[in-house]
Amino acid sequence: MVRAREVVDAVVRGGDAAPAVYGVNTGFGALAEVRISAGQVVQLQQNLVRSHAAGVGLPLARDCVRAMMLLRAAVLATGRSGARAVCCERLCELLNAGVHPVIPARGSVGASGDLAPLAHLALGMIGEGDAEYRGETMAAADALRSAGIEPLVLEAKEGLTLLNGTQHMTAVGGLAIHDADVTCRIADLAGAMSLEALKGTARAFDPRVVAARPHPGQIAVATFLRELLVGSEIAESHKDCGKVQDPYSLRCMPQVHGASRDVLAFARTVLEREAASSTDNPLVFLDGPDGDEMISGGNFHGQPVAIALDAAAIAVAELANISERRIEQLVNPHLSSGLPPFLAPDSGLNSGFMIAQVSAAALVSENKILAHPASVDSIPSSAGREDHVSMGATAALKLATIHDHVRTVLAIELLCAAQGVDLRRPLRTTPPLEAVHAVIRAKVPAMMVDRPIAPDIRAVRAMIDDGSLLAAVSRGSSARIVGPDRPV
Repeated sequence: MVRAREVVDAVVRGGDAAPAVYGVNTGFGALAEVRISAGQVVQLQQNLVRSHAAGVGLPLARDCVRAMMLLRAAVLATGRSGARAVCCERLCELLNAGVHPVIPARGSVGASGDLAPLAHLALGMIGEGDAEYRGETMAAADALRSAGIEPLVLEAKEGLTLLNGTQHMTAVGGLAIHDADVTCRIADLAGAMSLEALKGTARAFDPRVVAARPHPGQIAVATFLRELLVGSEIAESHKDCGKVQDPYSLRCMPQVHGASRDVLAFARTVLEREAASSTDNPLVFLDGPDGDEMISGGNFHGQPVAIALDAAAIAVAELANISERRIEQLVNPHLSSGLPPFLAPDSGLNSGFMIAQVSAAALVSENKILAHPASVDSIPSSAGREDHVSMGATAALKLATIHDHVRTVLAIELLCAAQGVDLRRPLRTTPPLEAVHAVIRAKVPAMMVDRPIAPDIRAVRAMIDDGSLLAAVSRGSSARIVGPDRPV
């Protein structure tokens, strides 16, 4: 970082006689050909941050802001940005002190990176705009003062260095993909319990079947399902029932859930690579054939991330698509292998889980709209200089929304499946599924007469989010919690 900064300082020392270097002694975007005098290079950076802080919409969640801060510090730490080391250090100080600039969620087209969101991040660093500190939103200047941190005074190129990059889309999308790893396992868990409640069979998950089509995700899902489904009294009770095959939503769980896992593994690889990249512009390269150089390029463009996040959104949405079909199997008396209509013991007087399925269907249908890829869109900006954009931030925000919906749909399936298991008593399911059932029943009793279901959905959703359901699997047996491409 220090050596790269010396290259920028050399341009500044050259004054008006120095060659034009984008963002150091020139304007930005369509104004790149406008030369800035030596006496104005510092003011240029302040103006850039202020003018680009044009984000709109609700603020990003704290974890997303913190991820953005960490990722931007990582970019500076690659040593190719030309910013002083204090810029990287200040981001770390803010993280450690819990000072989080307020960053509106929308306003980026993912062209020269996430300009507006990153401008709000930089605005907080210089003591302007708003920030969150110890649970309160206040003026950034007050937050810095309370934390004992001096506002950063930007020097040449440093405003541009803090703005150019993909840290908004990588933060929001990366957190969603991280959480989706767990969601994949919850989908397997919910599907296994539904299979038991519906008197399905695990025979379709035979290792010989999945090895004949050896996609990693398919193998991982089938392995986990087999481990979840060992030792079932329910399965033993109907082994000679004469039914030949289960519906696809049960039989094809390895194929469908597994495809989602494989795509998410690809997206994770892209985002891990992005997190370790230099996404600034121009970049400083030391000791090249022509000496130290600053080269303008396009590493800030979000297309690699945008396409990966669009793929991840489709993959996650599919987990809810198939989950809702299993919910339908559970509540529909024509499909549920003897369970009462809508899982209500006294159906007619009670409607049971009729409208829970409708809520799941509503979320699934909304996900289908949201899953339309953002990355195939582009809209020119900056007077045509930024004539092709990635829409990566939109892809990230859509992914996060879809993922939230998916977890709620899975909560509904788990509620219905647990009710189905209750209705198969005195037969018991497998040890790990009994452990999960017990965790659910500790907070949500079986519904033998109608009551509001929304609180029950929220309660099971909280169990997904806090990890208690997967922890119950581990306590209930030796079943491994198999991740998208590896045991965890």
